[in-house]
Amino acid sequence: MPVIAPSKSYRVGRSKTGLGLFATMPIKKGTRIIRYFGPILDCRIPAQDDIENKYLFELNGRWTIDGSVRKNVARYINHSCRPNAESDVRPRERKVFIRAIKNIEAGDEINYDYGTDYFKAYLKPIGCKCPSCENKRKKQRAEARAERAKVKARAERKAQKAGAKTTAAKKKKLNGKHFAGKVGRAKA
Repeated sequence: MPVIAPSKSYRVGRSKTGLGLFATMPIKKGTRIIRYFGPILDCRIPAQDDIENKYLFELNGRWTIDGSVRKNVARYINHSCRPNAESDVRPRERKVFIRAIKNIEAGDEINYDYGTDYFKAYLKPIGCKCPSCENKRKKQRAEARAERAKVKARAERKAQKAGAKTTAAKKKKLNGKHFAGKVGRAKA
């Protein structure tokens, strides 16, 4: 029997992506944190299949949980590409539990991977805002800035060399005329 976290081991709070679920005490790896629940929808019924909200959790091809009910605190768990929890889907029981896959410290946000379908439909168009993707984008922006700075510095050095060559050529040309003029006057 898996260990079940007490309901006081998490709280809803403000996160970078809106509201999120945060640990209030350490949660050990393998602990069942919370149950994702709500009305069970039969996808074979057209009226239920047309329900559109972001809290639908598909159990299998037929059954879906509508987690939009206010009592479902698990709906506040945000997506992460590098999660600290995962969904434990039990289609025969028509239940979903969120279980820790890493040790979670007090104050850490609880998150899990929503899956490719949800990612493609809702997250990819606006960009994933999970910490690992944010860090990846920061690193890419820093690398792009560094590359632009390198290209700019290279262009400036090239311009300076070209300017120095033309300046040297002009000086040489001027010096030649200047000396020729002096020499010409001296002889005359």
